[in-house]
Amino acid sequence: MSEPEIAELTRLVREFSTERDWQQFHDPKSVILALVGEVGELAELFQWVPAHEAVERFSSPDRHERVAEEMADVLVYLVCLADVLGVDLGEAARAKLAASHERFAADQVRGVAPHKP
Repeated sequence: MSEPEIAELTRLVREFSTERDWQQFHDPKSVILALVGEVGELAELFQWVPAHEAVERFSSPDRHERVAEEMADVLVYLVCLADVLGVDLGEAARAKLAASHERFAADQVRGVAPHKP
Protein backbone atom coordinates (compact mmCIF):
# COMPACT_ATOMS: atom_id res chain seq x y z
CA MET A 1 0.00 0.00 0.00
CA SER A 2 1.57 3.29 -1.07
CA GLU A 3 1.77 6.42 1.08
CA PRO A 4 -1.15 8.14 -0.70
CA GLU A 5 -3.26 5.00 -0.24
CA ILE A 6 -2.50 4.90 3.49
CA ALA A 7 -3.29 8.61 3.83
CA GLU A 8 -6.54 8.17 1.91
CA LEU A 9 -7.54 5.17 4.01
CA THR A 10 -6.75 7.13 7.17
CA ARG A 11 -8.96 9.97 5.96
CA LEU A 12 -11.81 7.57 5.15
CA VAL A 13 -11.57 5.84 8.54
CA ARG A 14 -11.49 9.21 10.32
CA GLU A 15 -14.50 10.46 8.33
CA PHE A 16 -16.45 7.29 9.10
CA SER A 17 -15.78 7.73 12.82
CA THR A 18 -16.49 11.46 12.77
CA GLU A 19 -19.84 11.01 11.02
CA ARG A 20 -20.90 8.68 13.85
CA ASP A 21 -19.26 10.68 16.67
CA TRP A 22 -17.16 7.64 17.56
CA GLN A 23 -13.79 9.40 17.98
CA GLN A 24 -14.69 9.80 21.67
CA PHE A 25 -14.29 6.02 22.01
CA HIS A 26 -11.01 5.85 20.14
CA ASP A 27 -8.50 6.06 22.96
CA PRO A 28 -5.44 3.89 22.27
CA LYS A 29 -6.43 1.12 24.72
CA SER A 30 -9.90 0.73 23.25
CA VAL A 31 -8.64 0.70 19.68
CA ILE A 32 -5.93 -1.84 20.55
CA LEU A 33 -8.52 -4.10 22.17
CA ALA A 34 -10.73 -3.82 19.08
CA LEU A 35 -7.71 -4.60 16.89
CA VAL A 36 -6.83 -7.66 18.97
CA GLY A 37 -10.44 -8.81 18.73
CA GLU A 38 -10.34 -8.57 14.95
CA VAL A 39 -7.00 -10.41 14.79
CA GLY A 40 -8.68 -13.10 16.90
CA GLU A 41 -11.55 -13.34 14.43
CA LEU A 42 -9.04 -13.69 11.59
CA ALA A 43 -7.10 -16.35 13.49
CA GLU A 44 -10.30 -18.22 14.24
CA LEU A 45 -10.84 -18.77 10.51
CA PHE A 46 -7.56 -20.70 10.41
CA GLN A 47 -7.79 -22.35 13.81
CA TRP A 48 -8.41 -25.93 12.71
CA VAL A 49 -7.10 -25.67 9.15
CA PRO A 50 -3.90 -27.68 8.60
CA ALA A 51 -1.11 -25.29 7.60
CA HIS A 52 -0.42 -27.10 4.34
CA GLU A 53 -4.09 -26.71 3.30
CA ALA A 54 -4.63 -23.05 4.23
CA VAL A 55 -3.89 -21.43 0.86
CA GLU A 56 -6.04 -23.93 -1.02
CA ARG A 57 -8.95 -23.75 1.42
CA PHE A 58 -9.06 -19.96 1.36
CA SER A 59 -8.96 -19.77 -2.43
CA SER A 60 -12.64 -20.70 -2.73
CA PRO A 61 -14.70 -17.54 -3.36
CA ASP A 62 -16.74 -17.66 -0.14
CA ARG A 63 -13.77 -18.31 2.16
CA HIS A 64 -11.60 -15.83 0.26
CA GLU A 65 -14.23 -13.13 0.75
CA ARG A 66 -14.55 -13.99 4.45
CA VAL A 67 -10.80 -13.84 5.10
CA ALA A 68 -10.59 -10.57 3.14
CA GLU A 69 -13.31 -9.05 5.35
CA GLU A 70 -11.44 -9.97 8.53
CA MET A 71 -8.14 -8.72 7.12
CA ALA A 72 -9.83 -5.43 6.23
CA ASP A 73 -11.17 -5.11 9.79
CA VAL A 74 -7.62 -5.58 11.12
CA LEU A 75 -6.26 -2.98 8.70
CA VAL A 76 -8.97 -0.44 9.53
CA TYR A 77 -8.32 -0.70 13.28
CA LEU A 78 -4.55 -0.53 12.72
CA VAL A 79 -4.97 2.61 10.61
CA CYS A 80 -7.26 4.06 13.29
CA LEU A 81 -4.68 3.34 16.01
CA ALA A 82 -1.92 4.94 13.96
CA ASP A 83 -4.12 7.99 13.44
CA VAL A 84 -4.93 8.27 17.16
CA LEU A 85 -1.24 7.99 18.10
CA GLY A 86 0.08 10.13 15.23
CA VAL A 87 2.13 7.32 13.70
CA ASP A 88 2.96 7.50 10.00
CA LEU A 89 2.44 3.84 9.08
CA GLY A 90 4.18 4.15 5.72
CA GLU A 91 7.28 5.65 7.28
CA ALA A 92 7.24 3.23 10.21
CA ALA A 93 6.94 0.23 7.88
CA ARG A 94 9.77 1.47 5.65
CA ALA A 95 12.02 2.04 8.69
CA LYS A 96 11.21 -1.40 10.10
CA LEU A 97 11.87 -3.08 6.75
CA ALA A 98 15.22 -1.24 6.42
CA ALA A 99 16.22 -2.43 9.90
CA SER A 100 15.15 -5.97 9.03
CA HIS A 101 17.31 -5.88 5.89
CA GLU A 102 20.30 -5.18 8.13
CA ARG A 103 19.31 -7.64 10.85
CA PHE A 104 18.50 -10.51 8.49
CA ALA A 105 21.01 -10.42 5.64
CA ALA A 106 19.53 -12.52 2.82
CA ASP A 107 22.74 -14.41 2.16
CA GLN A 108 22.88 -15.47 5.82
CA VAL A 109 19.26 -16.40 6.55
CA ARG A 110 17.89 -17.64 3.21
CA GLY A 111 15.61 -20.60 3.89
CA VAL A 112 16.01 -20.35 7.67
CA ALA A 113 13.07 -19.31 9.85
CA PRO A 114 13.98 -16.40 12.12
CA HIS A 115 13.90 -17.01 15.86
CA LYS A 116 14.20 -14.88 18.95
CA PRO A 117 17.08 -15.67 21.31
